Amino acid sequence: MLTQFVPSPNNKTPSIVFQSSSSSSSRSLPLIKSLSVLQKSKRIRCASEAVDTKQVAAMSATPEAVEEQQVALSATKGDTTTVKAEVNVKMSTNISLTRGLDDIGDLLGRSVLLELVSAELDQETGDEKETIGAYAHKKKSQNKGEVKYEGEFSVPKDFGEIGAILVENAHHKEMYIKDIILMTGDETTALYFDCRSWVHSKFDNPEKRIFFTTKMYLPSETPSGLQKRRTKELETLRGDGTGERKCFERIYDYDTYNDLGDPNVEGRARPVVGGSKQLPYPRRCRTGRPKTKKDPLSEERKSNVYVPRDEAFSEVKQKTFSAKTLRSAFHALVPSIRLSITDKKIGFSKFNAIDKLFMEGLPLSTEEGVGDLFHAIMPRLVKTIAQGAEDVLRFETPAMIHRDKFSWFRDEEFARQTLAGLNPLSIQLVTELPFFSELDPEIYGPAESALTEQIIERQIKGDMTVKEALEQKKLFVLDYHDLLLPFVHKVRELEDTTLYGSRTVFFLTPEGTLRPVAIELTRPKSPTKPQWKRVFTHSWDSTGTWLWRHAKAHVCAHDAGFHQLYSHWLRTHCSTEPYVIALNRQLSVMHPIYQLLHPHFRYTLEINALAREYLISHGGIIETSFSPGKYAMELCSVAYGKLWRFDMEGLPADLLRRGMAVEDPSAEHGLRLTIEDYPYANDGLLIWSSIKKWVSDYVTRFYPTEAQIQQDSELQQWWTEIRSLGHADKQHEPWWPTLNSHSSLIEALSTIIWVTSGHHAAVNFGQYHFSGYFPNRPTVTRLNMPVEDLQSEEYEKFLQKPEATLLRCFPSQVQATVVMSILDVLSNHSPDEEYLGETAEPAWARDEEINAAFERFHGRMKEIEGIIDGRNKDPELKNRCGAGICPYELLKPFSEPGVTGKGVPKSITI
Repeated sequence: MLTQFVPSPNNKTPSIVFQSSSSSSSRSLPLIKSLSVLQKSKRIRCASEAVDTKQVAAMSATPEAVEEQQVALSATKGDTTTVKAEVNVKMSTNISLTRGLDDIGDLLGRSVLLELVSAELDQETGDEKETIGAYAHKKKSQNKGEVKYEGEFSVPKDFGEIGAILVENAHHKEMYIKDIILMTGDETTALYFDCRSWVHSKFDNPEKRIFFTTKMYLPSETPSGLQKRRTKELETLRGDGTGERKCFERIYDYDTYNDLGDPNVEGRARPVVGGSKQLPYPRRCRTGRPKTKKDPLSEERKSNVYVPRDEAFSEVKQKTFSAKTLRSAFHALVPSIRLSITDKKIGFSKFNAIDKLFMEGLPLSTEEGVGDLFHAIMPRLVKTIAQGAEDVLRFETPAMIHRDKFSWFRDEEFARQTLAGLNPLSIQLVTELPFFSELDPEIYGPAESALTEQIIERQIKGDMTVKEALEQKKLFVLDYHDLLLPFVHKVRELEDTTLYGSRTVFFLTPEGTLRPVAIELTRPKSPTKPQWKRVFTHSWDSTGTWLWRHAKAHVCAHDAGFHQLYSHWLRTHCSTEPYVIALNRQLSVMHPIYQLLHPHFRYTLEINALAREYLISHGGIIETSFSPGKYAMELCSVAYGKLWRFDMEGLPADLLRRGMAVEDPSAEHGLRLTIEDYPYANDGLLIWSSIKKWVSDYVTRFYPTEAQIQQDSELQQWWTEIRSLGHADKQHEPWWPTLNSHSSLIEALSTIIWVTSGHHAAVNFGQYHFSGYFPNRPTVTRLNMPVEDLQSEEYEKFLQKPEATLLRCFPSQVQATVVMSILDVLSNHSPDEEYLGETAEPAWARDEEINAAFERFHGRMKEIEGIIDGRNKDPELKNRCGAGICPYELLKPFSEPGVTGKGVPKSITI
């Protein structure tokens, strides 16, 4: 008999192969009729040294099974090779009432059953070969926090290559298997199974779990003995679309966002977003919870929202900082803030009262024991000022305020942040004037903007004419007019908030920096009032200056809401969820594209479930602290319908769409930026180009010809499902690419990876830096512009003390401190963060070509670190270097844990 260690024809990864020295095949062996070994009468072979006669007798209901096992052992003697298995399990802190029974099972060696699966079919029958079974016995592990199980198999000489392993967990609780290693000799001949997965108890589900080796196969290349198992595993992951999902399941399916409200409670109903022309939206992961009594379209809300088991934040993470901190903030910190501030509407009376949040802090009212939780989980936020004293919520001073306390007040910083701030994805080139609304003038009033060429020319007089500015691409705009205007009257009916449609025009100076020119605020007409619109500009008189500051506050609130709802939530978290679901439903773990994309989806479904539970639902942070209030998700849906296009989600396409770049084959990255010193775009293109090169190397490695892409059934079904189910409300749009070539596949995969890495990092990890001092980016404005009604009492108060009016316009104390606390948490890198290009997946490591390509990608990420550091020290780049200016580091690839304002994780984990 020969035991061979051979490369796979697909990816050069070694395999353990058993074959006879002659052409004859071994005969079938008798079965063990033990209920602990058999499931659904499935036949397995039992290893001679893994299960002795006494163990068989203990497991078996009849003496005949023992006799039959002895026959099996004698029949295989001399015709088998011993294969040793090592199962590495992460220890769980979850102690249950059945722990004692599980310990006994471990002692008897009957807790973990393994079965080897041949990659070959039986040559005589054409069926799958019988599996080889053995129990694994618990051993001590040298790795802290882990347990090791070891077992031995006697493998017949004609078994062939091992392609998969089945696992049955006989504990009463699930177990987390990190990996399984099979060895026939020393470690150099090991066969590795990268599991990193929760395995359910057989008492929850009798089906065994299957793990395939780290070899990657296109569907057409799948070994014959694994084809049915590959298909069956995908069927298992898809489920049948019925029933309420259970916490231990791994089923991926689609549903609309029908769980954001509670129709059974007065005032808490929210419309379903997704599934209609009026409110289109991507789909989320289906939970199957019961429908509400009052609305059969809405789903009941329950705590601990289902996500497929391996998508959840896990207790086996080295640190569970993200999960614990988020839940603690939502469950305990936010209620404590609201309890500590008795008047929910009261604002800050002076600006130095805002400063006290960073110097003295806010005393917290907490229940017994909650303070200890805060200190353990959120030491950065919650502090005790003296022994025995009460806890205070004291914030770290945000970086921009630490460097320049008054930067937020200045026009140049207001403009700079459109290029190097938290939302650098909205600014766009002005191509013609005047602006015209596309909304119905019969409903909203006259369509022509009040921002005339004359007003703009007065502001840029001495530099050039408006015509010259348009020709030379010097005018830019933040345009939230048509998006917000339909919501103005509805929002104004809500308590303590207001809204306008807005346009803000900027001029590109000879220094390469932007200068705000004018702000237009519009209130649509109503049955009782005509349309109101007014343009505000920087002024040299006191009233005009304070009105300009008020107008900037409204624009900042509009931009903050758009950033959070669209640039951040919709374009990264929400749009990615269908990619995750489709990947697991249609691409086998053996598929090369699964192995490429899966790392970029780590924990995304779990963080999205938390967002549905606490952030975007009724009474959540978005509704209570941002201007649109309970209409936030409707607004987000409208933005998705008007703006979202997959083919525009890659960085170059997005820049071209907004007029912020033009194609130029002679320029680096093939683009010439309209504003040369555009930090987000400049750094982002470094990341984008690196991603695309890595993806290009990967794709051409596994698809030498384009015909293979076209004929890949799993790949094509994955892409079809993303369109037809995941983004079903846009499935008939003509802009969806067809995956029929190297270029189309590379572009699509690069876009998805960019969205989950660079795009998300740019809009997420600077949240506390830029919004921690809320006057810089107020999330809500609570007062109308004073001049909207010149006869009002508010206008008189404004004239008497404009600073006090501006402070009353800002968020209340409750709103501000709640948002600051949440943004601090959301800006945090967990200690176990995985960064773009940092580590290779096990499936890539032994493929020389892929491993070399990844090493180049990793090296490029290291280079980009240095390039960005150099740019931040270049005095010619005034949008990222200068007195009091925060360097732009949001797209630096790597970071230490904490709130750092840098680092590009490979997935959306927070």
